[in-house]
Order: sequence, then structure tokens, then C-alpha cells
Amino acid sequence: MIAVLPAAPQDAPLDLLEAEGLPHRASPIAGRVRTNLTVLSTPETTTKLNEPGATLDRAEVAALEESLLAVAGPGDSVMLSGSLAPGLPADEYVRLVVAARERGAQVGVDTSDAPLAALAAALDRAAPDFLKPNAEELGQILDADGAALEAEAAAGRLDPVAEAALDLHRRGVGAVLVTLGGAGGLLATEGAAWYCPVPPGPVVSTVGAGDSATAGYLIARALEEAPADRLARALAYGTAAVGLPGTTIPRPDQVRIDASTIVRL
Repeated sequence: MIAVLPAAPQDAPLDLLEAEGLPHRASPIAGRVRTNLTVLSTPETTTKLNEPGATLDRAEVAALEESLLAVAGPGDSVMLSGSLAPGLPADEYVRLVVAARERGAQVGVDTSDAPLAALAAALDRAAPDFLKPNAEELGQILDADGAALEAEAAAGRLDPVAEAALDLHRRGVGAVLVTLGGAGGLLATEGAAWYCPVPPGPVVSTVGAGDSATAGYLIARALEEAPADRLARALAYGTAAVGLPGTTIPRPDQVRIDASTIVRL
């Protein structure tokens, strides 16, 4: 595993990665890595304050792309996550999906807003192997109310989410994992859909829950688990994350996987 990111030399986040012993490759930029603030308050309310980040010039964009593609090879998994820094075009993920797949890598995307819209419009040539929208992001693809989709799922009406995920799958996306907050999650892949209610557990902080679910899914895929087990592991990692304070990421021994509640739709 290696994290590829744009960062100025000696920037503080790089020191944190070094201290944690996390492999990474920083593509140098003139600006600094943005700072995001998350405020937790009762009852179970999370408020995120995200800076826009430094603007990258053309040379910095090209260097970042080169840094990523230099470590992407046959059989590798490449996960493109988050918003795009100013200076990156809205179709950056479209271009990177195509380029990384040409190198034989499996590519996943987890993004929103304009980059997600650009990707959804280019599925005929840039369908990723894995797409991880939440309810709001699925709503952006459908031009629908994401909160309403999540509420429908919570009430047991899964058809709107399942049909949307299956449609993306039919358009070429290898697997679509939709996280639905307290309503659980749904996976569309291999021509079918599976649903998992949210596993029981305390809610301390929702920060990183979606990213942890993504990690759980990728671990399960690397282990060549069946779709239902991939969904169970993804939801288990997400649930473990919300039970931990702040930005704490769950360790494997903190994750409780239970596939018994998975339903094939």
C-alpha cells in the first residue's frame, strides 16, 4: 500500500505519515496541504469545515499524475478518493481511471459533485472497477434527493437504491457499494444486488466511516471473498469506525464481521 498525494516538502501531514510508518509518495507543490476541522456535538451531530486547498499549476498537476501512474501496475488496486484540489480539471478522475486501467490496475473512485458528475457522464469509456457513493452522492448521479433515498432504505424500501446501483453496474461499473448511513449499505455487482442493515454498535464519530467501509471492501476483494462477504466486511469496518473517537481508524481486531444479515435482492 502506498498513498500518493500533493504536498510541500516538510509539510506537517507528511511528518504524521512518517511517524505512523505509512508508505507514501508526495508530489511536491508550492502550497500547503489543506486543514479540515470536524466538530462533534450532541446529539450525534458531526459538522465538517473543509478548506479548499492550495491551487495546483499545470506542472504540479502533471507531476501528481506521473507520481500516481508510476506506482500503478498490473494487478494493483488504485483508489481515487475525495474532492479535487483547485487547479485540477473536473474530469481528472475520468482521465486517471483510463490511464490506470491501461496499466493493468483495478481502479476505484469515491468522490462527489462535479468530479462525480464528470465520471458518471463518461462511463462508456471510463467506468471504474469500483464506485463508492453514499446516499447523497447517489442522489447527485440521479439528480434526486439523497436524503430521501436513505430514508426510503431505512423504511425497508430498497428498490430505488438497488435499481440505481444496478443501472451503474450495467453501464460498466464493476461494483457499486452504496453506504446508507444508519440504513446500512448495498452492493451491486456480478449482475445482482445485496443489502446489509447497519451492524449494531455505538455512534461516537462518523468521520472516516465511508473511507473505512471502502477499505473493508478492498480488503475483502483482495481476499477474493464472495459479494455478500465483501459487503459484510465493508459495513463492519464502517461500523467499527463510527464507534471510535475523532479520526481514529479501526484495527482489524476491532472489526466484527457478520454476514448472517446479508439479503440478496
